[in-house]
Amino acid sequence: MGARVVKLFLGGTKIGWRASIQLMSNQQLETATLGAGCFWCVEAVFDALKGVEDVVSGYAGGHTKNPTYKEVCSETTGHAEVVQIKFDPSVISYADILRVFFTVHDPTQLNRQGNDVGESYRSAIFTHSDEQTHTAHEVIEEIENEKLYSGEIVTEVTPFTNFYSAEEYHQEYFAQNPHQGYCQFVVAPKVAKFRKKYAEQLK
Repeated sequence: MGARVVKLFLGGTKIGWRASIQLMSNQQLETATLGAGCFWCVEAVFDALKGVEDVVSGYAGGHTKNPTYKEVCSETTGHAEVVQIKFDPSVISYADILRVFFTVHDPTQLNRQGNDVGESYRSAIFTHSDEQTHTAHEVIEEIENEKLYSGEIVTEVTPFTNFYSAEEYHQEYFAQNPHQGYCQFVVAPKVAKFRKKYAEQLK
């Protein structure tokens, strides 16, 4: 049986990303965990990339177990809003995942993205191996040398320790709620810019 992912839906709701991954065969996926502000924006971007098999919005990097969205927004948990990405490295490399990451948010803004302010909106890369850590620092140096931003990159690069899936209503939020105010005025412009820049890498 060829390599494939089956995403299960019940009443329009995605069920169990882990179950989806278990239905794959003859394929080795890798994981990237990234924070770039509101996870609605980031999920919508990476869901569209070739080689990305699954994207889950959630929380990482903090000390509170099983946090809720309300708790994370209170800025008391230490968690960042993140997406956890399962990708096929034979189609898209971790370095290219990070290059996209650095062009769809402003990594020079400390503990914020635009009007979203707080530690939970920080720019962060949670690495799953020493190789990922090395690659992250290499890509940061590359971005700095290209002078894509006038300010200093403040993205934190730390080893992965935990990840908690966000509530179900956050999953595929932009796809399910394209006319919601934040989606129209914040998410949609970012997604449109991304799709134009990476047109050849879209599914």
